[in-house]
Amino acid sequence: MQIGIRLHDSAKAPIEERLKNVRAQGFTCAHIALSKLFDEKKYSTESALTPGYAMYLKNLFAYNHLDVAVLGCYLNLANPNPEKLQEIQKKYEANIRFASLLGAGVVGTETGAPNEAYRYEPACRSKEALDSFIRGLEPVVAYAEQMGVIVAIEPVAKHIVYDEKRAREVLKSIASPNLRIILDAVNLLDINNYREQETIVKRAIEELHEEVAVVHIKDYVVENDQLISVGAGKGNMNYDALLDFIAKEKPFIHATLENTTPDTAVASREFIEEKFINCWREQNRI
Repeated sequence: MQIGIRLHDSAKAPIEERLKNVRAQGFTCAHIALSKLFDEKKYSTESALTPGYAMYLKNLFAYNHLDVAVLGCYLNLANPNPEKLQEIQKKYEANIRFASLLGAGVVGTETGAPNEAYRYEPACRSKEALDSFIRGLEPVVAYAEQMGVIVAIEPVAKHIVYDEKRAREVLKSIASPNLRIILDAVNLLDINNYREQETIVKRAIEELHEEVAVVHIKDYVVENDQLISVGAGKGNMNYDALLDFIAKEKPFIHATLENTTPDTAVASREFIEEKFINCWREQNRI
């Protein structure tokens, strides 16, 4: 697999230096969230996403021998306000156009909440919320098809698509080859189910294995009756099923680390690499 990092988790510096530093740390791809990467809003507005900007970044990545694994556009496609939803969909379209020139692997998104605050509420688990998200996502995916771009949704326990069954419903309903999955195993867990993590991860892999396009890797600890995300190797996550899946079915997949810091990123990468190599050796009896 190709291990990467969220660029906004790297040491703060101009983009040219960030990419140089990330490559020097041994990473081969990166996840970009423009609104988190740059301090000034002008770098992430719709009008800023010009072909020239995309090609400048594309050339920077190529010069540093890095792939753009994910262009993040994490907005609420289940926003109940019709005017705001339309604005959000236009932002997705702008990011899709940008991704088509940037050469991003996928445009990544989570799956929202049925309120304007993008905040968890019990209604997130309702059929009405799921239907609302599908309606919001469908024209975005249709536009991605026109532009030759992949959109990937990321199931999260506290969002509308909270497990593999809900993800399958979205995939089945929209039925597009340009709609894929970002699998983040920790995001499938919460305080109520983390003790069954092995079962939950295996179930997600069994249901979604064909559509998984990108993997996010992090860890978790339990503090004050809450799951707290931390860098890989710093918590309680069992990676066996995930790494076995990657070794068997997903050669050279982009796997980006999350919740690292500039001081811990290399250790997290080395931790995952060692586990993956051991898994691969076991599969091949080396």
